[in-house]
Amino acid sequence: MIQELNERSREIFRQLVEAFVESGEPVGSRTLSRRLGLGLSPATIRNVMADLVDAGLLEQPHTSAGRVPTDRGLRLFVDGLLELGAVSADERRALDSQCAANGRAFSQVLEQATMALSGLSGCAGVVLAPRLEASLRHIEFVPLSPGRALVVMVTDSGEVENRILELPPGIPAASLISAGNYLTARLAGRTLAEARVEVLAELDAERVELDQLTSKVVAAGLATWALGDESRLIVRGQSNLLDDVSALGDLERIRSLFQVLEARETMVRLLDATTAAEGVKIYIGAENPLFQSGGAAMIIAPLSDGRERVVGAIGVVGPTRLNYARIIPMVDYTAKVIGRLLR
Repeated sequence: MIQELNERSREIFRQLVEAFVESGEPVGSRTLSRRLGLGLSPATIRNVMADLVDAGLLEQPHTSAGRVPTDRGLRLFVDGLLELGAVSADERRALDSQCAANGRAFSQVLEQATMALSGLSGCAGVVLAPRLEASLRHIEFVPLSPGRALVVMVTDSGEVENRILELPPGIPAASLISAGNYLTARLAGRTLAEARVEVLAELDAERVELDQLTSKVVAAGLATWALGDESRLIVRGQSNLLDDVSALGDLERIRSLFQVLEARETMVRLLDATTAAEGVKIYIGAENPLFQSGGAAMIIAPLSDGRERVVGAIGVVGPTRLNYARIIPMVDYTAKVIGRLLR
């Protein structure tokens, strides 16, 4: 549709969207006349704006107000008129430092990266944490109470993960020790996915010298770890969305957006769908069923591992009047930094 607009209409539309992104307020013809500097009268600009309203690219919130872009107009702007900026040196340094491993667990790196992206963009940061397939060094079962134990797994990279395991009553501590020793020997230097099938086959065929109770502990441990292997959703910086609320209507939209961000299962499905895309994906307003009542936009980029497989996603969620030119390259840069860590 951008080709259907003449040069004057395109420039007026571009300037109006940029002014709206800067202020969040409806933009009037006099404001545009000053910004354009082309000697166009406010009356001429109003006529063009009326045509853009008829085309579904602008709307008038109030009778006496200026115009704001519709979701369709923002999409047209992003796809056809947006000139992307570059990530500044300061922003690169901030993101690089927060994404640096420095002996931290990868989950901590993701938390810090999400918070840094949130702070720099002024939006809520979201990440669908990838499922790591690190080789294992050690596994241990620690008794907690009758019928419950803590499974502790240590990867070759030093990351530690814990999960609660429900056990049949009457499992002695000796069985927990034997199960830990057996799994450590079988899994050392391999990923859980690589060894799980083989271990379960050995248990089924009773080819291992384990008593019945120890075998139950091993099977329960593998099953518990498999159930916990789903992607994790991290959301940080929701409070940033309240920094620029100027009207009751804005507050209602932000409240609706909070509800969306808290619907973790729905957000995971959305981000999971994003991992099928290549490059940065942008959702604007009603294009996404989640945001129909939230007036929100999402900029999200996939995370790829060393085998070039998409294993997660990271990005931001905020109002539709995001600074797309600045935030899109920022999200893309963060995804690439984390991708290098994954590789």
